Amino acid sequence: MASADEAELRDLINDVVQAAKIPAKKRFISIKPTIENFTSRAYDQGLLPDALSELISLITKPSHLDQASLNSLINNLYPSSRISSDVILRVVGCLGRGELKPALPIQAGLLRWLVMVYHTIETPAILSQSYAILFNLLDTAAIRIQAILGLSRQTGHDPALTGLLRIFKDYYPEIIVGDVMKGKASAFKHPDTQWRDRLSEIQRDYAQRSTAAISQPQSGFTVSRHTASGGRGPRPSGVPAVHTSYADETSVTLEEIDSADRLAQTLEKIEVPNQLAAVLADPLLQKLVALRKDDVMSRRIVHWLDALLDDVVSGNADAKTFEDTMEVLQDYVSRVTETPPVVLNFLAKLFERWDGVEAQGHILGILQYTTLSRFDELKRLLFQPLEKCLPRTPSNQILLLDTYRGLLHNWTSILLSLDSIPSDTPFDAVRQLQIHANALTLSLIQACPSTATNGAVLDFYEQVAATTSHPALQPHLRIAIPSPALVYLVFFSPSLGNVSRLTGVLARYKTAFDAAMARSKTAYTSADLRTFNSFLMDLCNCLWRGRAFNATDTNALGCLARRAATSRYQRYAEDLGSDLTLPLLFGLSHSPLLSLQSISCVRALEDEAFRGDGGVMIATRHAGPVTQASLQRLAAARGLPLKWAEYRLQVLRHLEREGFVGVMDFMKNILKVLQSTGNASSQGSQGSRASLG
Repeated sequence: MASADEAELRDLINDVVQAAKIPAKKRFISIKPTIENFTSRAYDQGLLPDALSELISLITKPSHLDQASLNSLINNLYPSSRISSDVILRVVGCLGRGELKPALPIQAGLLRWLVMVYHTIETPAILSQSYAILFNLLDTAAIRIQAILGLSRQTGHDPALTGLLRIFKDYYPEIIVGDVMKGKASAFKHPDTQWRDRLSEIQRDYAQRSTAAISQPQSGFTVSRHTASGGRGPRPSGVPAVHTSYADETSVTLEEIDSADRLAQTLEKIEVPNQLAAVLADPLLQKLVALRKDDVMSRRIVHWLDALLDDVVSGNADAKTFEDTMEVLQDYVSRVTETPPVVLNFLAKLFERWDGVEAQGHILGILQYTTLSRFDELKRLLFQPLEKCLPRTPSNQILLLDTYRGLLHNWTSILLSLDSIPSDTPFDAVRQLQIHANALTLSLIQACPSTATNGAVLDFYEQVAATTSHPALQPHLRIAIPSPALVYLVFFSPSLGNVSRLTGVLARYKTAFDAAMARSKTAYTSADLRTFNSFLMDLCNCLWRGRAFNATDTNALGCLARRAATSRYQRYAEDLGSDLTLPLLFGLSHSPLLSLQSISCVRALEDEAFRGDGGVMIATRHAGPVTQASLQRLAAARGLPLKWAEYRLQVLRHLEREGFVGVMDFMKNILKVLQSTGNASSQGSQGSRASLG
């Protein structure tokens, strides 16, 4: 049944259709208020397929509506779902000249509408099939290059014409177009991005409403009905349904609850179902158990779970029952955000015989909700047996690392949800988890060096950084510093995205270190500080100071590179015949990862100068790569007047704009000059000093 809003919109469309059949002078009332009301409704809720089809028929056929009204209708044709091929063909069929065709401005509006809704067409190929019709309507003389050049000169660099000229130039480079392409223009911009955004919102809301209507019985405030056509599928094996036999006139059964309000009003009157084991698969019963806090109910659930899991451990359950049981357990613990001890004990027994493959995803998902407790016990009972079960393949090791990341994330969420954190909370478990995972990350990154592996490792360390640098948790948590080898392996990997993430993690680590040391000078050992400062110094030497692999600076480790290896690479660099030395080849200008971004930054600054945006006219461009000496030569040749310090700051800002925010965060955290003034005007090429502590 249509909603009240849809019914009102339908009535408005009927009024517009009827008014279109009557000449304006013969109408008893003005159609303008009806059109305005319709456009408002269409903008709010969109048009269903039938309504859209009716309006397209109205617009594409002769009628007594004025052009302003028709344009208003076109501008508010927001389809709430996919557009059928029939609608598209009717729009294409109305194009051209003829007595029964719409006015040319209306046709232009319909063409513009086709462009804006192209991505929502049910069968986009319908436009390709209409190619012959559309091409037949094209006035080819108007697109000849000479005609376009003439129009461009007359209109003063119209963006659309400039974009079309650029396409001609791309396909036929020999065409001479003079200065007509100096204007700003992209080839084909979307006609109305705000209209597109509103269309996306309407279609998303409609899809959500449709999904909600289909899955209404699976609401979190109604008893779960597991059927093959909805929800997760058939009820998991061995898990009973919610059924209440014992109820009287004054009590309420769980099956009668249909909303959050109803649950709140009758919470104390609700009769407990026959089998509380249904809590595993029923969100409403889970809410009742959580709100009632009844010890008897909790014991009944635990006893049933114990019996069910005992059957699984003893081998009495077949593969499907095992899979279903693990699935429903994962769903249950994810809802209550903790794993009951009976389930953890079951997993400890299971790991004695598990093949590491069957129901793997569900079991790892359950472990992510392990309660925060002493890590040595968790390691002995769960994590070490788990690691022995899992096949020793990179994909399985990545899944294991993601399990540890999820575990840390859930511990963080639980700690942050508490009004006050108990004094006996085992905070050291967070650090011990990091130490345990550090060994896994290093072995993984050495055994399977790839961008994907590095990304998975960084996922874990980003979670560590988010947890340990959170203001509410900083006083209680400590960082377990990863292996230096891991840091350098990721830093010299062929992915700027991963390098940015690594430097972002180190920046947040430094924030946590500084906060901890400000509270207590003994928060970290001197060995921890030296190791961490070595990361900062070595990366700063590479990126900023032009001293890559230098091991003589305070705390520097030279990126753990052997002297024999660096000497060999230094000789190779010298044999290339350039003035560069090996330590300079990993800076902003010459690094294989950063050189493109650096020269792109300079090109953008030069483009601004060419357009006159900065008030400076330049006669030559920098050939790249940039050095302090090359910038001096460039300025002397009437090129871009850019100081070395300003160049480096501009590159950092460019990286930030491009989404590589970690590099800027890292440099701002360790360079005092960037912290205090926001620019590098006082920095020399070799004189910057990192703020390491």
